[in-house]
Amino acid sequence: MEGKARKLGGSLQVPNVQELAKDGLSELPLRYVHPEMEPALVTTDDFLPEVPVVDMARLASVELGAEELEKLRFACSEWGFFQVVEHDVSRSLIEEMKAEIGRFFGLPLEEKRRYAQEPGDLEGYGQAFVVSEEQRLDWADMFYVVTQPTSMRKPHLLPKLTAHFKDCVEAYSTELKRLAVSILGSVSKAFKMDGEEMRELFDEGMQSMRSNYYPPCPQPELAIGLTPHTDPTGLTILLQANDTEGLQVRKGGHWIPVKPFPNAFIVNIGDMLEIISNGACRSLEHRAVVNSEQARISVATFLSPNLQGDVGPARSLITPPDTPPLFKTVSVEEYFKGVFAKKLDGKAYINSMRI
Repeated sequence: MEGKARKLGGSLQVPNVQELAKDGLSELPLRYVHPEMEPALVTTDDFLPEVPVVDMARLASVELGAEELEKLRFACSEWGFFQVVEHDVSRSLIEEMKAEIGRFFGLPLEEKRRYAQEPGDLEGYGQAFVVSEEQRLDWADMFYVVTQPTSMRKPHLLPKLTAHFKDCVEAYSTELKRLAVSILGSVSKAFKMDGEEMRELFDEGMQSMRSNYYPPCPQPELAIGLTPHTDPTGLTILLQANDTEGLQVRKGGHWIPVKPFPNAFIVNIGDMLEIISNGACRSLEHRAVVNSEQARISVATFLSPNLQGDVGPARSLITPPDTPPLFKTVSVEEYFKGVFAKKLDGKAYINSMRI
């Protein structure tokens, strides 16, 4: 089947939040109110736990590689989140990407609607994981596209972007695929997984990008920018596209704010990698919060195994009876169709994959 003809799921049409925010609302529309919102962790001494940092240059070093590999192993098994520094993705390309995403969300609504989601499809401008008319909504808009393999690109989306934006996404997509594959190679080494098996899963894998716009909110303490969840994919690389923070991770029962380092990416383990590693890596629940003063813009790039393959615990990590598989093995396409048929709900979907 032609890759680009596939639809893995859809989302119901919802109001454009950026336009709602322009109306000067004094209170949040009821459908955006989340009364169960938990506050973030605040300590009296201003000390907050920080996600680990992994230095890509040290990871590649003969002298320092083993020490940095242990940092990566700790980050993947204990946090599921880390920041990568000293990567070789061009700083000018990163700044270009930030500027282009900002320009896209700054377009008039009618211009952005040229890239709107089609019925039954997730890709395009709109929202994801909305499965019922009663569901509480996130205070955000998104633009989601599959970038690799090129055969899966929708002809009315990426190819129709302005030439400069399209070229920027092309270059960024290539660089982040290379970075993700490099990180995954180190992960396989850290957990003694067969490196060839990891390459088979991800070298021809599916890459997608979700650009997020979180407008200022009249009652941010009642709203959520992105519902608490774990990413269903393999690996996520997040670019904070402006100076407004909002990402929080759930660790030790507390919501901990993540402060991005300059020229760093925030990387997190997705459910698929937790499954592939047979539970050695950990996908951590996270959310996005909003504020009343400034919009927040971010770009999440996801890498998943090839849609033609299966996802389950890596063969090289299973040694019955001592190390049995902890998760089912299913086709990647079946897995994603199951994911996108439901609303976001913490770790509910990966828990349904447990044996």
